[in-house]
Amino acid sequence: MLQIFNTLTRKKEKFEPITPGVVKMYVCGPTVYNYIHIGNARSAIAFDTVRRYLEYRGYKVKYVSNFTDVDDKMINAARENHTTVEAIADKYINAFNQDTAALNISSDVVHPRATENIPEIIDFVKKLVDNGYAYDVDGDVYFRARKFPTYGALPHINVDQLEIGASQHVSSEEMAKKADPIDFALWKKSKGDEISWDSPWGKGRPGWHIECSVMSTKYLGKTIDIHGGGEDLIFPHHENERAQSEANTGQTFVRYWMHNGFVTIGDDNEKMSKSLGNFITVHDLLKHLDGQVIRLLMSTTHYRRPIQYSDASVQEASSNLKKLQTAFNNLTYRLHNADEGDDPKTDQEVRQIVADFTDAMDDDFNVQNGIAAVYELAKFANTYSERQTVFKLSLQFIINTLRELAGVFGIKLEQSELKDDEIWALIHEREQARRDKDFIRSDEIREELKARGIVLEDTPQGTRFRKE
Repeated sequence: MLQIFNTLTRKKEKFEPITPGVVKMYVCGPTVYNYIHIGNARSAIAFDTVRRYLEYRGYKVKYVSNFTDVDDKMINAARENHTTVEAIADKYINAFNQDTAALNISSDVVHPRATENIPEIIDFVKKLVDNGYAYDVDGDVYFRARKFPTYGALPHINVDQLEIGASQHVSSEEMAKKADPIDFALWKKSKGDEISWDSPWGKGRPGWHIECSVMSTKYLGKTIDIHGGGEDLIFPHHENERAQSEANTGQTFVRYWMHNGFVTIGDDNEKMSKSLGNFITVHDLLKHLDGQVIRLLMSTTHYRRPIQYSDASVQEASSNLKKLQTAFNNLTYRLHNADEGDDPKTDQEVRQIVADFTDAMDDDFNVQNGIAAVYELAKFANTYSERQTVFKLSLQFIINTLRELAGVFGIKLEQSELKDDEIWALIHEREQARRDKDFIRSDEIREELKARGIVLEDTPQGTRFRKE
């Protein structure tokens, strides 16, 4: 039975989607004014892993993740670069797609942009004004937070605490406009020559929170199964989404709220932050690090826990990735001399490991115990591939299972294939040279193949190869 920890109730709950067999899932995406950093990647990877496991369990997942392509950061970036907000968005959305592809994040995602949904946003705000949940002050539209009965429930903060906090960070100009310090902006009046759209309240643009409510409702319906994002979004972003959505529709907005932990940097576990200047972009990281290493590091820490990013953690992920690929290579190599048929005892041992994997992942996506089962399968694979006699069907069963379970974490295990007859001829020639004790020629062939990206491994079961 799959259970998910719900931020709203602060407990694990049995997962029951609205529509049997279908999961409607919305995850907050980046503001596209720069390359994504590893904190952004952590959230994208965490929920892509959740999505992959749901699909592994047989669900059809409808996944939506937005691009915030208009806000103060976008406007400032456009000014600094002497270009338009749209050009900045296009540049960094393209970069996002390239970076997430390198991390093997599924591309089967609806990625709506705020600027493509302005009419829907205006209609949404207008309805809130019409039903008394929002009000216009000289072109700025604010949501009456205190009118929403359970405001503060998601972050578990009472309204009085919120009022004290609001008075400390809201400008005096904005405070003078608001009917209540905890009210928040739905629509912002245009200032000068910044990007804007016509609305019933004059020229302006959306507030930050409104776009997610609108796009989630538009693409997934009034009530969705899962809403995800970083824990820093619990308040105010997600609580404001919840309030304005339920005020608009009169229905529960989200059944299961999920939030991932932060990324910390270095051995002292300092929280990664742009304000501290210690953030690392995925774009830069991919210049010298395999995306699969980043993926394994990020996807095998429980989503609610912080991730320590350090040289040591990267090295550990790299080592573990090699272990998985080596186990996979060992299995695929033995296919060429395996006996026909299967080994029922072996197959049963594999099924038990799969059961352990499922038990772990059903417990709020416990990836640390889940990947432990995958490593156990890799260890079993190595032991089995060293046996004198192995069976083709059992080998293929282990291969398929290892590939499938690793795939839940976004790890691609691929079989090396040599189609070049010349390379095969060189491998056979080297084997003959070794039988003839012509070690000079044997070493020459090894070096020649290495230069062509083929690494040879001599084992008791024969020579194996892999692509470098």
